[in-house]
Parts: sequence; structure tokens; C-alpha cells
Amino acid sequence: MSFFEKLTKRAKEIDSLLCVGLDPHKSELQEDSAEGAFRFCQHLIEETKDVACAFKPNAAFFEAYGSAGWEALQRTLQLIPKEIPIVLDAKRGDIGSTSEAYATSAFSTLACDSITASPYLGGDGLQPFLKDASRGVWVLCKTSNPGSQDIQALELPTGEPLYLHVAKLCFGTWAKEHQNAGLVVGATDVDAMEKIRAALPDVWFLSPGIGAQGGDLAKALKVGLREDGLGILLPISRGISKAENPKKMAETFRAEINALRAAR
Repeated sequence: MSFFEKLTKRAKEIDSLLCVGLDPHKSELQEDSAEGAFRFCQHLIEETKDVACAFKPNAAFFEAYGSAGWEALQRTLQLIPKEIPIVLDAKRGDIGSTSEAYATSAFSTLACDSITASPYLGGDGLQPFLKDASRGVWVLCKTSNPGSQDIQALELPTGEPLYLHVAKLCFGTWAKEHQNAGLVVGATDVDAMEKIRAALPDVWFLSPGIGAQGGDLAKALKVGLREDGLGILLPISRGISKAENPKKMAETFRAEINALRAAR
């Protein structure tokens, strides 16, 4: 089963497009340590596993604790039920043997289903992540931060923005063999999302930006969903982890997403 088949299966089975972010910020931990990060994630997984279409652990927050943090990440991943897809948020990007090593780390050592990766070293930098048809790669396309305009929105001589060129290259060339790539398209830029969806009607989006970053959920779903009502995975981290009752908040987000999907 390919990664996107697994993701689609999970989305349909529990009627959810919610991706729960596992971001153990120091400010949210009961104990500022690798063990504190693990316990934070353990609680979130237990509270939200029934409504999470996917989990997205952010590698940086674990790496900050050194070797103990890396061990905490491995232990955290082992808690996630096998039927729930994992998006390793690591934004890797390099070439040659270094890129191969990053892919081995993500897919073999950590046994993650997918990873976020940068396209700005070109197709050869992405190939080690794309060669296994059972694994997925979320290619950074139009990210949710304000600074994404600095480079990603530059207009090419053809008149199209760079992010759209990246999206087309990804599916016309880089991931053509296995079609095992999705695009990171922030929910904070619905105009970009609409353009990419028009050009690539079947691709999955990973769309951060709802909640703390101010993305408009209704607008993002209106322009980002595919015709089948799927195709957009919505990561929410602090909006759930900071809630008094994370389980209830995750259920509320899923219900809101589904109501907007139905009304579209």
C-alpha cells in the first residue's frame, strides 16, 4: 500500500482530515526535558488517536534535547497506532549521500510513513526520498510563514510564481514514477492554494496555518479540497495541545472541518 492510499483509507474510515501536530514546546511541558517531551506527546496521542487522520511529530523539538531527545522521538513514534499515517516534520534538504542518509533515517530507522522536504536543491536532492513507492514526501511549495513571499512567490519569466513552477515540476518530473509526493501549501495563502489546486486537481496538500497562524479554515477548504472532498490534510498543534481538554478540542476541529466540507 502506498502512503497516499494509507492516508486516504484512514481519512475515509474515521471521516477526518485532521492532522495532530506533536510539537513539544518547552513552554508547554511539565518538565523541561526529553522525558517531558515524551510525556507531552504520549498524552496527546492517547487523547486524539480516535480522530487523528495523521500525526505530525516535529523533529526539531526532540533534537533540541540531544541524544535523549532522539530516543524520546523514537519512543513517541512507537506509541502511534500502525493504521495512523505519520508525517515526520523535518524539512530535510540536501544532495547525494547526505540526502540518502536523511531518507534512511526517516524511513528505515524511524519507520515514518512520510517526511517534509525542501525542493530548492532540485530533483536529485529529492530522489532518495521518492524512490520508495510506499513512502510519501511532502514537498515545500508555498509555506505558511509571511517570509514565504520573499522567494516562493517570485514571478518567473513565464509569468507564473515560483511555487507553481515547483508544484508542476514535482508531479511532471520529480515524482512522476511513483506519484508519491504531496505539497506543503499553507492555509494562510488561499490565493496560492487555489492556483495550485487548479493546476493539480488530484494532489494532496499538507496545509498548516490554521489556528495560531491565523489561516481561514473555511476559505482553505473551499479552494483546497478536491472534488471528492479529500486532498487536504490540516495540521493543528497548539490549538489542540493548549486546550484544557485536547480530546474534546480535536473532536471539535474534526466536526468543524466536516461541516465545512459538507457545506462547500
